[in-house]
Amino acid sequence: MSLDSPIDIVYLWVDGNDSAWRAKRQAALQQLPSDSNAAMALYSNVEGRFRDNHELRYSLRALEKFFPDHGHVYIVTDAQAPDWLRPSDRLTLVDHRDLMPEASLPTFDSGHIESWIHHIPGLSERYFYFNDDVFFGAPVQVSDWFSDAGFHVTWSDEPMVTDEAMRMDATSLENACRLSIQWLTEKARSGAPALREQDPLYQSTFRTFAHSPRPMLKSILFELEATAPELFAAVRSTVFRSWDKPTIVSDFVLRWALAHGLASIQPYRHRYVSTGESDQNEQLQALEAEFGALDFFCINDTTDDAHTHDPRLQNVLTVLQTILPKPSAFENDQATASSVGSPARSGVHSAQGQALNAFPVPALQKRA
Repeated sequence: MSLDSPIDIVYLWVDGNDSAWRAKRQAALQQLPSDSNAAMALYSNVEGRFRDNHELRYSLRALEKFFPDHGHVYIVTDAQAPDWLRPSDRLTLVDHRDLMPEASLPTFDSGHIESWIHHIPGLSERYFYFNDDVFFGAPVQVSDWFSDAGFHVTWSDEPMVTDEAMRMDATSLENACRLSIQWLTEKARSGAPALREQDPLYQSTFRTFAHSPRPMLKSILFELEATAPELFAAVRSTVFRSWDKPTIVSDFVLRWALAHGLASIQPYRHRYVSTGESDQNEQLQALEAEFGALDFFCINDTTDDAHTHDPRLQNVLTVLQTILPKPSAFENDQATASSVGSPARSGVHSAQGQALNAFPVPALQKRA
């Protein structure tokens, strides 16, 4: 595949401050079976998982600054739209109802939602998948992310994952690592142990992948959807993130591609910021100092006890505004002229694409 072919961008985004969305989330919680809490993963329903602190706005600024030749941008949302978003023929909002079957809705599990994004009509073969708290941090060279064979990935800086069964008290990414390796080793060829150990499927590393832009090939996702239907069915059964049904797109797909020679490990320069830690200021200062020399960075909102005007949230906004002050073409004039200091308010649209606010949401078939 030519490295000159277009590369689309897919974001997941939610505004956890939106009252209608919060009511939907609360109703979904109340409808869960009484034993469902035991199946919910660590941190699956905390405020930091859903809070909007303008990360998407700044991720789009970084995208435009460091990868101006990107393809179409898709933002996957649950009947929401940031009020600062400018209509553009380079951007389409994708409502959950237009992407996923009714049986999957509602869901508040990003692992569930991301398992459907390769079904976005018109999506390019090569694309980047982003959570909205992930940012490019330096000019993008396509060859650093994609190869003729496939794409590149990188490990996180977290400790090695222990070789054992999935655990209720483990993080989603740790359990995703375990589930993926279990599936791969079971598929490795049978026979003498020496032969089995030579099979690439059997040679996995017990590490998690970094919170990064995810380079993807759409054809691989469709192939794996047919090859491992049980994994896709499991994660697509969740309403909230479940410890025994972890993400597969952010681990299994990458690990399978490594085993089949379609992906390789790349030593990216990156930084991970956990905003709820006591050394938040030091982490943000390091990010500011390194900005421009990082291939990517992630600002993970772990301030689960934060209120709307918590200074820790404002610290993040201050640094983002300092390093990425130039508005992108995706921001409207009103939002650009106003100060960035409060969470975005959401506009919504109907399943048929009827605009319910000032942002005219393009339907999927209207992609430019």
